[in-house]
Amino acid sequence: MVQKRDYSILGSENCRAQEKGLAAADWYMCPIPRPKLKELMKRKNGPAIRDTLIWFALLVIAGYLAYLSWGTWWSVPTFLAYGILYATSGDSRWHECGHGTAFKTPWMNEVMYQIASFMVLRSATPWRWSHARHHTDTIIVGRDPEIIAERPPVWKILLMQVFDLYGGPIEIKRFFLHAFGRLEESEKAYIPEIEYKKVFREARIYMLIFLAVIAACFYTGSLMPAMFVGLPTFYGFILVLGFGVTQHLGLYEDVLDHRLNSRTIYMNPVLRFLYWNMNYHVEHHMFPMVPYHNLSRLHKEIKADCPEARPSFLAALKEVIAALRKQKEDPSYVVFKPLPDTARPYRYVAEHEEPGRERA
Repeated sequence: MVQKRDYSILGSENCRAQEKGLAAADWYMCPIPRPKLKELMKRKNGPAIRDTLIWFALLVIAGYLAYLSWGTWWSVPTFLAYGILYATSGDSRWHECGHGTAFKTPWMNEVMYQIASFMVLRSATPWRWSHARHHTDTIIVGRDPEIIAERPPVWKILLMQVFDLYGGPIEIKRFFLHAFGRLEESEKAYIPEIEYKKVFREARIYMLIFLAVIAACFYTGSLMPAMFVGLPTFYGFILVLGFGVTQHLGLYEDVLDHRLNSRTIYMNPVLRFLYWNMNYHVEHHMFPMVPYHNLSRLHKEIKADCPEARPSFLAALKEVIAALRKQKEDPSYVVFKPLPDTARPYRYVAEHEEPGRERA
């Protein structure tokens, strides 16, 4: 029988990670000249303002077409387009503005972060701290609260997430808890007490918006208001899931080298726009203060010290699905990515053996 690990951040694995020196540890970093890194870390308002205006314009166009097609079969593709623009770009904007790197002006990052957090049904302040922990302890079992799938994977949960039917209800439950001045015990492990009032205030604002949308549905006698605000997170979630599972799944746990536990993927310009260049995920985790619009340049700078990027989004998805199927029977299975001759060796931890057999 396969023995499962405890992926909660309050369990025994948390203590084990700290004992092993995996908590808040020093991570491997690719060599890059300091002047070049400082140049890449420079923030600008221009690219994010441009991309945000394009995104909002596309949302308006898709939304208007969806409105016109309401009640016909044309509403299926038009609302799907609206939902994907709403959820997928909302997710990537939530992520980058949460890092504070998308715009140079802080208030622009904060405004967009709050809007995008609501759009993707994530409590803004809790997720800011959750994501900080994710970067500090990336895919460290018992420490990282954002591990998408445990080993062996639970396929039912992954299939439910095609329409955010697992994570979405959990977040809505948290909204209710926060609105009534309560936090889950696990949240208290990474959210500072000084932030609690902000958490509760944000949740109450979210709940008021939800109530307004529900009232609009009753007033109009139509589901249409919810189809534009709230429900797009669910019916447009499929690409959010696809992007999410290709970031880390199938790779190593409990290592201190992002080249081992993160995946860089080459994507076409459309997907890169929706994803805001998070396909350069090794680069992002290794140097999280580099803005999204400089990640392709960063990739070129450290390419010689990294494994080969996956050639396409589809290739990465196939790799992940194949790995998850193997982990169902053998949870220790990982995809090993060979390094080029120009790279420095991977940084494992003591209990990980150097790869001496074919694992991918």
